[in-house]
Amino acid sequence: MTSFQDARAFLLRHRTDYNVAVKDFRWPDPVPFNWALDWFDAELATDVESRDRPALWIVDHGAKETKLSFAELSRRSNQVANFLRAQGIKRGDHLLLLLGNVVPLWETMLAAIKLGVVVIPATTLLTGDELQDRLDRGRAKVVVATQDQVAKFAKLKSDNLARIVVGATSAHEGWLPFEQAAGASEAFVPDGPTGADDPMLLYFTSGTTAKPKLVRHSQRSYPVGALSTMFWLGLKPGDIHLNISSPGWAKHAWSCFFAPWNAGATVFVVNQPRFDAKGLLATIGRCGVTTLCAPPTVWRLFIQERLADFNVSLREVCGAGEPLNPEVIDQVRAAWGLTIRDGYGQTETTALAGNSPGQTVKIGSMGRPLPGYRLEITDVDGNVAKEGEVTLVLGADRPAGLMQGYQGEDGRLSGADGARYRSGDVVFVDDDGYLTFVGRSDDVFKSSDYRISPFELESVLLEHEKVAEAAVVPSPDPIRLAVPKAYVLLVGDTERTRETALSIFEHLHARLAPFKRIRRIELVTELPKTISGKIRRVQLRRLEHDYNRGDALRGREFREEDFPELRTVRPAGPES
Repeated sequence: MTSFQDARAFLLRHRTDYNVAVKDFRWPDPVPFNWALDWFDAELATDVESRDRPALWIVDHGAKETKLSFAELSRRSNQVANFLRAQGIKRGDHLLLLLGNVVPLWETMLAAIKLGVVVIPATTLLTGDELQDRLDRGRAKVVVATQDQVAKFAKLKSDNLARIVVGATSAHEGWLPFEQAAGASEAFVPDGPTGADDPMLLYFTSGTTAKPKLVRHSQRSYPVGALSTMFWLGLKPGDIHLNISSPGWAKHAWSCFFAPWNAGATVFVVNQPRFDAKGLLATIGRCGVTTLCAPPTVWRLFIQERLADFNVSLREVCGAGEPLNPEVIDQVRAAWGLTIRDGYGQTETTALAGNSPGQTVKIGSMGRPLPGYRLEITDVDGNVAKEGEVTLVLGADRPAGLMQGYQGEDGRLSGADGARYRSGDVVFVDDDGYLTFVGRSDDVFKSSDYRISPFELESVLLEHEKVAEAAVVPSPDPIRLAVPKAYVLLVGDTERTRETALSIFEHLHARLAPFKRIRRIELVTELPKTISGKIRRVQLRRLEHDYNRGDALRGREFREEDFPELRTVRPAGPES
């Protein structure tokens, strides 16, 4: 029988030996296991070498710093668990987590795992309609949110929802202060064992349907599955690990929670009111950060600074979310002598492919399958091919890090059963087994590390009275890699004017969170279609990629920055 501790120790021992790690790694057996109690509390928070080591280190704007050891976080999360239990929250209930990078986020996550409560992580950028969807389909019994989110709930239908507010400077009717948890007992007793297949997380992720898909992970899939992420990142006990991503997204759970704490490393966070590359680089150097993972958007902003001027202690640097262009990798290598190692996974999985430490990095490739993941690249007929869809082999080879499935309205799961899991991502595999990303089979694309669903945005566009048809595609952008762009066919004799474009932008601003807003609109007289009447997005994507302004399909383009009257409020960070 392989235990979690055995599997972790094996990967740490062979962290630079890819061949041995892939050949001999075995996932822990699916036995009752509560990661927060049986690993975080029982090992990290009690072991002499780790208990007093910082588990969480947050640097806020103005140089304010907060450090909490593994032992302290263990006790504080026990208090939060007892506090939630006192509000009637029990095993199997769903908790909507609506927090930024503040200590209560980590305390609440640990507490929920201890209780067996299912967490629905959400970004604080969500609109009221998007929150209502998460309350309804997520069946939330309790919400934990910062006070700047309280006003959004005033018009929402949320009967019998327990509401807890973090950091409130004044009382909010119907909301209980999170700080009351400090008065609860530091001793926590679970109500029973935690099953490996008990649900733990529900993620809303963009897809090709009108609404985001609901991805369900178990008490095993993300905590245990994140051993592959730990291996890819190259983490070791005692590391100080910085991952730049926003709460509410799977990558935050990957690299700001499970993977570093699987290794016994410190989770390091820098909060900035607005992204400042120079300030962040200085903090990385001053605080001795050893491992760094950032989306390509951030790496492209980093190289605009003189990297060689920053004295850093970095040993490992990684990128994920989208391909990195060679010039970025070359500049970082020239300045620091380090090669950015790309990795790949989905909300539905943990890291399943990557360039692991000590291995040859092929520029442009996202690496090879990671320990515990057996991949096949298959064509549309399911045959193994050199270019095709990333497919996971299930059955006896089912990876621990794969989701339980997409949860439907009736609570049933789908999409991760049977003999194969088809990822929807198309790649090319070379003779050495390295994978290079080609695109999405369902037209979903990345913008600033966020997955964007064309169908979802097109649905909002069609609500505008002047929009007859619309197609959303990625448009190349020097910082974000791509931004959402809409090709719009107008109703009747509506003129393709600046005023019309402004009206559509205003409509979008009122209905979409900033991270998924359409940044460019092209008003056209026709859209390319198949013989069955479906819009050919692939043709429009090619127009954008080639920047072909002479094509007959081109219309009149307007960009968000052309309209200062929109007065766009941009959130902090590169995703704004």
